[in-house]
Amino acid sequence: MSVHDSSPAHHGLVVRNVGKTYSNNTVLQGVDLDVRPGECVALLGENGAGKSTLSSVVAGLITPDPGTRMWWRGKAYGPTSPADALHAGIGLIHQEMRLLPHLTIAENVFVGRLLMKNGRIDMPTMVERAQAQLHRLGLDVAATSKVGSLRVAAQQQVEIAKALTLDARLLILDEPTAALGDEETDRLFEQVMRLKAEGVSFIYVSHRLAEIARICDRIVVLRDGKHVASHDNAQVAPPLLVRDMVGRNVERLFPVIDAPPPSAPVALSVEDLSAPDGSFRHLSFSVREGEVLGFAGISGAGRTEAMRAIAGVDPIASGHITIGGKTLVPRTPMDAIRERLVMVPDDRKALGVVLQHSLWENLAYSNFDQVAPGRWLRPSRAVKFAQDLIRSLGIKGNPHQSAGSLSGGNQQKVVIAKWIARNPKVIILDEPTRGVDVGARAQIYEVIAELARKGMAVIVVSSDLEEVLGLSHRVIVLSRGEIRGELSQTEATGDRVMELAVA
Repeated sequence: MSVHDSSPAHHGLVVRNVGKTYSNNTVLQGVDLDVRPGECVALLGENGAGKSTLSSVVAGLITPDPGTRMWWRGKAYGPTSPADALHAGIGLIHQEMRLLPHLTIAENVFVGRLLMKNGRIDMPTMVERAQAQLHRLGLDVAATSKVGSLRVAAQQQVEIAKALTLDARLLILDEPTAALGDEETDRLFEQVMRLKAEGVSFIYVSHRLAEIARICDRIVVLRDGKHVASHDNAQVAPPLLVRDMVGRNVERLFPVIDAPPPSAPVALSVEDLSAPDGSFRHLSFSVREGEVLGFAGISGAGRTEAMRAIAGVDPIASGHITIGGKTLVPRTPMDAIRERLVMVPDDRKALGVVLQHSLWENLAYSNFDQVAPGRWLRPSRAVKFAQDLIRSLGIKGNPHQSAGSLSGGNQQKVVIAKWIARNPKVIILDEPTRGVDVGARAQIYEVIAELARKGMAVIVVSSDLEEVLGLSHRVIVLSRGEIRGELSQTEATGDRVMELAVA
């Protein structure tokens, strides 16, 4: 059946002429989509292309414009709520996690559909079933744990476990691996392949093109709310997909960054650093001015914990840190900031920006000494300060716009902008492109390259191995809180890094 057929010829999902307009803003226009039983269809496009809107229409979160027609399992389909879609067997895992932090994992997995026995909530059965799904995904944590105590990667796996308990026949996965390392991603893909063999269908939204080739059967590309390309298999060269998505050629995703000379001064030195809780132990490394140092490892390796400690967010049990030869004892983030060490956190929405506040306010919060030197804040001065940063980093927004109204890529650029405005010696970027589309990702990589070219020491921590390899002059691999190896740019390959990561 072609995407232009007007009636369903298979018992999967058939979508025709989907449109959605808000006031004068058309976000979807005449989009068609087919997903057959047991098939995984990739839905690609830049942020704002319409992927999330289309997914929300299918999942019953958004009512489409008149003229939209949908069929599911051979019958007319028109959900008016997520409950309608779930009842029909269609579930959506959101890119933005919607877990309740004060509830347990089991309660989150079954929220809205609590299991009952003899008129009471059947908590033991919910815990048992939730624990089984966590085990399938390789998450070694009790289902009775509060979600708020989990790291971002573990919370993402809880979202996936929640979907797997729905017994859905079509799952929409919106950036499901954004917070996962390679090992967790492999486990998820094993489950996807098993469910596909059982006839479960998937719509897979991701910016990680290598994942698309691994897990998907076909590719549909949206741009500016329109269907612009389809591919009958997922083995498509990334440059072609990038051109489909952005409407232009992107010659190379990773910029060329010349390595600093061996004589370049050491910007940051860490010796025998350990955490009170044992999340990292006896870490020793250094990074030079103008160098990009990558940190790789599976989730739980201690990468984020180590960087948070160096930046003064979490405590240090023992060890020694120097910046430019000067001892740093980071009891608070401000201690590190005063010595010109800053960190871009892994969760920009929770830790990087205040979504409800304007861009000029967000950019001013970390730079009051520049926008209010006499301790009196002049909004006009802060707005001008923000305009200069917005222009220099190519942020698509204006100073008075709320941070929450920006795309993920532009939000990330705001977080980077507020810290580089402090002219740091060392910048740590934890998951710098999580949930960011290909076009914005290339722009952020160029920002990183420019920081290194200006002599800044850059540390990149990422669960995206291609990102670490593409940006770094050296790669340090952590496993279970310890350094397992340090690889030069020529030595660092995917296979070698993974060998060390699981050691």
